[in-house]
Amino acid sequence: MAVIDKPGIEARRVAANPGLKLLQRLGYVVRGLLYGTMGVLALRIALGKPGGQATDLAGSLVYLISNPLGKWLLLVAIVGLLAYSLWGIIRAVFDPLNRGSDPSGYMERLGFLSSAASYAALAFFGLQILIGAKSTSSGHDSTAQTIVPLLNHPAGGLLTAGVGVAAIAIGIGQFVEAYRATFKNDLKGAEMTTTERNIVVALGRFGMFARGVIFTIIGWFVLQAGLHHDPGQVQGFGGAFLFLLNNPFGPWLLGIVALGFIALGLHSFACARWVRLMSSST
Repeated sequence: MAVIDKPGIEARRVAANPGLKLLQRLGYVVRGLLYGTMGVLALRIALGKPGGQATDLAGSLVYLISNPLGKWLLLVAIVGLLAYSLWGIIRAVFDPLNRGSDPSGYMERLGFLSSAASYAALAFFGLQILIGAKSTSSGHDSTAQTIVPLLNHPAGGLLTAGVGVAAIAIGIGQFVEAYRATFKNDLKGAEMTTTERNIVVALGRFGMFARGVIFTIIGWFVLQAGLHHDPGQVQGFGGAFLFLLNNPFGPWLLGIVALGFIALGLHSFACARWVRLMSSST
């Protein structure tokens, strides 16, 4: 007689709740706003316009809430980020996007867990601002805040170098994903026109290429910091943007990558509309 996994069935039913799925789509919108803001701020630097800023997702969040409605926008952002974090756990555990159970599938599902942790941390950062435990001046690149304490560990150099290698691997993985575009299978293609699908896929490819550039640069700097035990070499998103700017043809390089982050934000907006979420029959 077959054993019915009632806890598993109930968990799937909860994960497929329409209200929760609506919040997860809100999460894609918030994610899109943050990436788009990051790209716009970097693009202003590349164009020599005032108001430019090289920052990360936390800095983008701080920028977005710097207005009279900031408290309410922050509350909505926290809810969306938590929902998107939960969606990362659902993708990893229940595999509604059919990544599979082979080594490459498990690697992608591990990436979903990593994403869940990152967005949960960002939501916690927002919550700290909301309750007054952290000021908005804390919204700068946070990579150094994470890596520098790691360097103080007895095996800090080796651990930091390992983080750098992992970041480079993530960057390379973004290049591979930009080429393969497997994310196109996550879209509800039957509800899209051919033109809409082509545009959304192109935006995703461009965005992932840009993110691959930045992750590779960050990874290289963190690797060097670990090898030389030098916290001064640690750079986050903001440092990676400025590194591009300070190279030959820097404004062009930074402008292209900034446009890629804007594309990533637009792709996230499209996912809010067309991505396949958890089905009760999955």
